Amino acid sequence: MPPHDLPPQSTWIIPNFVLRVEDLSHPGASIFFDCVKPKEALKLAVEASYTWLYTPLTAPTHVKTITLVLRPFDGVAYTFGTHETKEINFSLDWIKSSEARAQDEILGVLVHEVVHCYQYNAKDTCPGGLIEGIADFVRLHAGFAPPHWRPRAAEKWDAGYDATAYFLDWIEKRCGEGTIRRLNGSMKDSKYGVELFEKVAGESVSSLYTLYCEHLEQAGKIPHA
Repeated sequence: MPPHDLPPQSTWIIPNFVLRVEDLSHPGASIFFDCVKPKEALKLAVEASYTWLYTPLTAPTHVKTITLVLRPFDGVAYTFGTHETKEINFSLDWIKSSEARAQDEILGVLVHEVVHCYQYNAKDTCPGGLIEGIADFVRLHAGFAPPHWRPRAAEKWDAGYDATAYFLDWIEKRCGEGTIRRLNGSMKDSKYGVELFEKVAGESVSSLYTLYCEHLEQAGKIPHA
């Protein structure tokens, strides 16, 4: 999926960015700086989050600082923080292992993690699979889907990550652009309930997922994963 045209730079409020590298001698650090400019990469990630989850009138402004920490550890990345300050830890080991397609992988991971800085989570009641699915939905629409991603019928709709992202993408196409934006918005002030899908998509999430799996079978996609 090609990158979506982002709105003019002046439209969005961009937070302050801080970068901390804990091991400059790590080969992953050299790869990172060879592939991206940190400020521009983080700005792109913020704009992708705004574009697919908000409008200029609804975009949140509470995030004042995003700190990116590059360090060696097992795994890929994780994000935590307070209402105003967020910290993204990104594995230098993962960057090194992704050297063959490092730029797209770095940008894709940053988009995913920055979504976690901004998305609503239904007052901490949203299923983790939906949280991660929305983050990968934005990554998908920003144009940074890894080559191994494919639509697939997972065991449950909220299996998370790319499996849920493609389900959300199907809902977006079925119900119209802005549907997932409305789903995110519905979780700003309310606790999570499956009825949220009925409000934004007109059908229950279980019915939608049944239709999605049928769609994959008819399209000749891999039916289960």
